[in-house]
Amino acid sequence: MNPVNNMTKYSLRSWVLVLALAPTILVGILLGSYFTINRFYELEDTLVEQGSNIIEPLSIASEIGLVANDREATKRLLAAAQLNKSTLVKSIAIFDANNQLFVTSHYHKDFEIMRDKEALNTLHKTEIEHVGDSLILRTPIFSTGPSAAPANYDIQTDDGQLLGYISIIINKERALLEQHRAAVAAFIIVLIGVQLNLLFTFRLVKNVTQPITEMVRVVAKIREGKLDARLDGNLIGELDLLKRGINAMAGSLSEYHDEMQQNIDQATSDLRETLEQIEIQNVELDLAKKRALEASRIKSEFLANMSHELRTPLNGVIGFARQLVKTPLHSSQVDYIKTIERSATNLLGIINDILDFSKLEAGKMVLENMPFGLRETIGDTITLISGSAQAKGLELVVDIAPNVPDNVNGDAMRVCQIINNLVGNAIKFTDSGSVMVKIELQSQSEEQVVLRCDVVDTGIGIDESQQDFLFQAFGQADSSISRRFGGTGLGLVITKRLVNQMGGQIGFTSSPEKGSNFWFSLPLGLGQFQIGDSLPLEKLKDKTILFYEPRVLTHAVLSRQLNQWDTKVTHHQHIPSLLTTLNTAEAPYDYVLLSCHGFSDAGQLVSTLNLAKTKTDCLVVLYDCQEQDALTQFIRPNADVVLSLPVSEHQLARNLLYPPMEYDIIAPVTIATPAARQSLTVLAVDDNFANLKLIDTLLSELVTTVVAVNSGDEAVKQAKTRTFDLIFMDIQMPGTDGISATKQIRQGSMNRNTPIIAVTAHAIAEERELILGSGMDGYLPKPIDEAALKDVIHRWITRPKFTHFDLHTLNWDLCLTQANHKADLALDMLRMLLDSLPQTVTTIQTALSQNDHPVMLSTIHKLHGASCYCGVPTTQRLCQEIESALKRETAVEDLEPEILELLDELTKVESAANQVISQLSAEITDDQKNGLL
Repeated sequence: MNPVNNMTKYSLRSWVLVLALAPTILVGILLGSYFTINRFYELEDTLVEQGSNIIEPLSIASEIGLVANDREATKRLLAAAQLNKSTLVKSIAIFDANNQLFVTSHYHKDFEIMRDKEALNTLHKTEIEHVGDSLILRTPIFSTGPSAAPANYDIQTDDGQLLGYISIIINKERALLEQHRAAVAAFIIVLIGVQLNLLFTFRLVKNVTQPITEMVRVVAKIREGKLDARLDGNLIGELDLLKRGINAMAGSLSEYHDEMQQNIDQATSDLRETLEQIEIQNVELDLAKKRALEASRIKSEFLANMSHELRTPLNGVIGFARQLVKTPLHSSQVDYIKTIERSATNLLGIINDILDFSKLEAGKMVLENMPFGLRETIGDTITLISGSAQAKGLELVVDIAPNVPDNVNGDAMRVCQIINNLVGNAIKFTDSGSVMVKIELQSQSEEQVVLRCDVVDTGIGIDESQQDFLFQAFGQADSSISRRFGGTGLGLVITKRLVNQMGGQIGFTSSPEKGSNFWFSLPLGLGQFQIGDSLPLEKLKDKTILFYEPRVLTHAVLSRQLNQWDTKVTHHQHIPSLLTTLNTAEAPYDYVLLSCHGFSDAGQLVSTLNLAKTKTDCLVVLYDCQEQDALTQFIRPNADVVLSLPVSEHQLARNLLYPPMEYDIIAPVTIATPAARQSLTVLAVDDNFANLKLIDTLLSELVTTVVAVNSGDEAVKQAKTRTFDLIFMDIQMPGTDGISATKQIRQGSMNRNTPIIAVTAHAIAEERELILGSGMDGYLPKPIDEAALKDVIHRWITRPKFTHFDLHTLNWDLCLTQANHKADLALDMLRMLLDSLPQTVTTIQTALSQNDHPVMLSTIHKLHGASCYCGVPTTQRLCQEIESALKRETAVEDLEPEILELLDELTKVESAANQVISQLSAEITDDQKNGLL
């Protein structure tokens, strides 16, 4: 226990009394004890001295009687001595040398106590012995003459012949009485001192502790808020100073309290006014919020209507333009129609940009997380926009670092949109030079990579004063640019917001007339499975390649790719050195890679190709020139392989490893033969005459029977009278709209289970969710693309039906959705999951039996990642529950029921996957042979 706490239990009065009395009592006791004990010793010494003064003369006087053996005379001597000191001496006895009693002063019954118990030769001087209340003194009697002693006294000592000894009993009662008197006197003196100390102590307590107690009481009142409490009276010394200090403190506190109360009253008044203002502002904010929500609703409705109203005529323009191309036309008419199609497509792109910007601004952009091949995705994106670079004669280069992983997870469509916007802008604002896309690995962890992409161009650049406005909506660096190059100014702001929403960063550096470098960093998940086929690149090792490319960037990128495969490359960047090598080469090359650039005319190109053809069995021409006639007339007939630049790493390796056969080479002129129509009856519903006519025309080329109606009521009537294989339903129609018509068809008609596909220009995500939630099975956006229409018909008519397992065990439609509706990719993911199941099950069983927490967590985590892309919802749910519990440090044995349930579910998944793979593999193979996929 803390001693400070013990001290606080006692009052100041108690401490003053203790500290004042304790020293006085202690000193009094010590002094009284000292003087009393000293008095005791003085009295005892006086008694011994008196006894010695009596016995020693008697010992001298008794010598004669003892020598003469005169008992009577000796007795009278002793009696006289006793009578003289009768109050002091109780008895006197003389013992001879034989320690026998010689004579006593009077009879004493206890004279034996007077006898010396020790040998007489040890008695040399007076000895003292205390017996009870008596004091016994013994003094030897020596012979003073040489022949005075009788013959029988033969004890000799250093002091002479011992005749005997005299013993006397002294009474100590008087001495003891004096000692008691001294003790009582000392006690009385100490008691008087203590009483005097108490008197002074109580006086001190009255003059000190009582004022302090009063001070404590006043301070307590002040603490309670009674600031008018004061101390009165005159005090002594420092207590009076303390009293004045307490009174001054109370006065200051009272003043501060009054001032604080005034401030509180003022603050309360101000707060009341502020609260009233805030309440008014809250009302205004609530009204503003309602207006903003209403404006947002109106905006969303406007965007939906705008999308519908713009896409509806665009659907007719683009669709009939494509239909016109199929008819016999002369070259100028084809050019006009393609111009119309390109203009409508550009307008559609502007509409899509506005809708994307609106979704990003409202925070309603939903990002997917799907596995995809990075190099293939980027290659496909660059291929789509490479035509613009070729038309301007620009060098378009894609450089992906070797350490960049190819199998990643993320939103592939948005990644393509970002690269498409940046590269498209670079091509748009570059009149000559190059555009380079460079991708590097910035950082990597176990589950994530961060990639940095730089888009570097040699275009017009951006002035420093205009750079701050670059990422603003509907703005460009210079107003004249929009007039010169076109565009809405939404591309970069959409790109910036997409990058930020995906967790990345974006920036740029630019100099006028020197070019720009737009960069962004993007985190992507690491894929657990390989996307696409793996190529045996080791077969290219030590292959000899003659490589010609005059442009520096393209030459450097392709050279690095070839060196990465350990090939033996002979590099050339000039025509003369290339021709010299071809003319002097003795051994043939395994491959010859030639660029179409640097030749003076077509004749030199053809002669060089023919010469190169003699030096290799595989001549590859890298082509990105604008002259299509040269490609058709001179290059394809004289080359084994023609690859369009920029060529992806995978595409180049595949063509080197597996050169196309003769029947794979595209003929210069192809005549399209109409595909056989499927024996299907399809209902098309649209209130717009042009769109209805277009979809009727497109469907008539694909199916045998098309029924076209222009209202929802007519569609319901047709659905009640006959069955259809597929129904295409417009959404926004007067009277009964598409959603209401769908509900009526589902409730009571002959087509309750017929797939109904929404055909609408609504592109807002909420509208799509409403459409799919109303009972419709699919979605086809306007303007209608013929390839997309074929894909929808094929997907819903040939959709497999699995009845031998629960859809919660394996859902093929979900698997397709997670694979971005790529059937071959979905099958690959399902096969990889199926191949990994035996090892996974064995590892889980072993970890369960051994209670191995780390192994179980690692295995479940990998299985959870794989199940996210294979359409196995129950397995995914169980993995998520087990993984979450393991991360909370739950013991493996406590999760045994869930783990056993997961093992049972994996058995069901294995059986279902085998059925799906065996059924769909043959169908996809047949579709690929028939050209349907």
